Amino acid sequence: MKKLISLTVSATLVLSSLSLMVGTSGFKLTSIDVVSAASESETPAKESTPSKTTTPSKTTTPSKTTTPSKSTTPSKTTTPSKSTTPSKSTTTKTTTKTTTKTTTTPAKSTTKQTTPAKTTTPSVKPAESKYVDGVYVAYGNAYSKGTEGAKVTIKDGKIAAVELLRTSPKLIDRDVRNNYSGLWNAYETMKADLLGKTQEQAAKVDIVSGATRSSEGWKLSVDRAFQRALKEKPKDVTYFAGEHMGVDPEGKYMVFVTFDATKRTAVKVYPLDASGNAIEEANMTSEQAKLVKAIAAELLAKGTSAVGAKGQEADFKAAVKAYWDAEQNAKVKNDSKYIDGFYSAYGSARDKGVERADIYIRNGKLVDVKLYRLGSNLIDRGDTAYAEVVKANAPMTAKLLANGSYIENYKDDVDAIAGATESSHSWNLAVERAFEKALKVPGKAKYFEGTFAGVDNQSRMLVLADIKADQVSNVKVFLFGEDGKLIASDKLTDEQQTVVAQLTEGLTQKGANMTPIVGEENLSLAARAAFADLLNNASKTQGNYKDGTYTTYGDAYDKGTNRADVTLRNGVIVGLKLYRVGVNMVDRGASAYAEVVRAIPILTRDLLYAGTREQAAQVDAVTGATSSSNALKAAVENAYKKAEISETYKTAYINGIFAGINKDKSVYVMVTVQNNIPFKMEVFYLDENAKIKTEDQLTADEKAVKAEIETPTAAGSLHKYGYRPAAFGETEGVKAVSAQVIEAVKDALENAGR
Repeated sequence: MKKLISLTVSATLVLSSLSLMVGTSGFKLTSIDVVSAASESETPAKESTPSKTTTPSKTTTPSKTTTPSKSTTPSKTTTPSKSTTPSKSTTTKTTTKTTTKTTTTPAKSTTKQTTPAKTTTPSVKPAESKYVDGVYVAYGNAYSKGTEGAKVTIKDGKIAAVELLRTSPKLIDRDVRNNYSGLWNAYETMKADLLGKTQEQAAKVDIVSGATRSSEGWKLSVDRAFQRALKEKPKDVTYFAGEHMGVDPEGKYMVFVTFDATKRTAVKVYPLDASGNAIEEANMTSEQAKLVKAIAAELLAKGTSAVGAKGQEADFKAAVKAYWDAEQNAKVKNDSKYIDGFYSAYGSARDKGVERADIYIRNGKLVDVKLYRLGSNLIDRGDTAYAEVVKANAPMTAKLLANGSYIENYKDDVDAIAGATESSHSWNLAVERAFEKALKVPGKAKYFEGTFAGVDNQSRMLVLADIKADQVSNVKVFLFGEDGKLIASDKLTDEQQTVVAQLTEGLTQKGANMTPIVGEENLSLAARAAFADLLNNASKTQGNYKDGTYTTYGDAYDKGTNRADVTLRNGVIVGLKLYRVGVNMVDRGASAYAEVVRAIPILTRDLLYAGTREQAAQVDAVTGATSSSNALKAAVENAYKKAEISETYKTAYINGIFAGINKDKSVYVMVTVQNNIPFKMEVFYLDENAKIKTEDQLTADEKAVKAEIETPTAAGSLHKYGYRPAAFGETEGVKAVSAQVIEAVKDALENAGR
């Protein structure tokens, strides 16, 4: 009978090292690289650098050396009172004599004026906090464009951490650059001022210049978070007084409800368009205006008990869900057992792949979901998945959103999408697991139960295993061929079969602590990395990065830029393609400079070998291609910035020089971002051969637009076309050219965006 690997793991999902206890062997394994099979043998100890550091350094901030508690603060020397003055010495002379005998100091040298003073003085206990420690999400007063919010971690009555939100009309936090420019650098200023503050102190924090409304909204959100954290809440207050908004999960209606302390006093209803924006009353059809008026009146009178007339049931049902959402946002005592935010989880794995769900939760309800079908290499297959699975994605998404959660008591014959029964079931399971990650009070188990998969970051090996009660069993090992596909068991050579059997036995006995097979060290390390990946995929703790593929760029110049397509899973680089692109943003391939052509495969290998964000930053530039190496490394770092779930530094744009191209590839633009603000732009017009036109080749209209865009801006000031750029010009010729240029500007800004 195969042994079970007992996992008492505190798994930090992405960049940190993973520590596990192998129950059957009694061997404790620490600092295992969950990232890369290669790096595991080189520098496992350096994995302890916290993943959220914005300027990671493995050498200057090793966690194990900065807090050597055992060597710098030995308990016996810092608290001698325990050994020299037992607790009974404060009551009788007899115990005082006993104490004198057990110490090296003679009795006469310990006077009654000094020793008793130390032992009889009562210790001062800190005042008990009136708040319950935890994470609280609250929102400010709403308006049609969204609202401000705050995700606040409260500890000992103070703000230990805070994430400031500025939501879309669908009440989901959006990228900073999609908000008005006055907010772009306000997040970090306000965050710095709020950290460490009490409720009273936070209320006195200054507003950020240029972001008055949002500053007040953030402060109000923080104050409401403190109110929700109170151990004893006011008995005569049910709601936060003010106007609150809610949106149904399917995105049909936005409802505004005004509450005083105990009841609703007004209701407004807006239908949402296909982009999720509210349709203002002036733009509603007469039929829409009539319907929302009826819905608003019914909601004001009956709240969640509102019922529509025949033919209006679906609209009323959606509006009632939106009203319920607004009411939950307004409640001082929010009873949701989940923490609002983004969560991702996997379904049931098999050798052909697995399903994944990325979701947003608000007030315990599913408000957004994206479903994926991953291949056996655990990378999204997209449209290359089975046709029936691709077709099932949209209806399954709609079904989950309509339900507002995963489907409890799921039944294949009732709930599955026809033709994709297995994937439907697995998607539902992934959503259920994502909800479990969001629990305010998690269970004791570290891992989900079921079958899970893991692949090393160079896709050499797939490991499947069952987990139950934090124990691993039924380990299976599969090898990938050079074509990227799994080698069928009956196609393995005798040597491969032997290695697979040895790896299976090693992982079954010792997990990621398995002893490398002599002569097969690389495959052994791949097995350990794949097993660690499996544990991350099974973990109930949400990681710091969103899985996916990110296309990012390093600094550009007038001959092109450097591009990276980076695929991340659990914060690990599991796929990487590097390119040197020309001014038309097309890969130059072998026509690039020889040094760059030589450097790209070397950097690709080294960055995959590194695996983590911190280690990738330490990869050396390739000799002869230093500038391009650094630009490609910067592109990889920018992928991590785009993938952060909770941004370490929340702002609109990444500093650097970013390129953009218009659709017909006739205009190439470079945008320089400084202090996270676009402040400089350069325009280049391209001929049919993707070469930059010379000055004498430009038309008068092209020169006029170029001069307008390149008008100097003071360093640190926002460029006039850096925020919501639009075509301009008094003549049709200038308007046409400016439209092409602005198209390229928008592309560059998108590439620069966090």
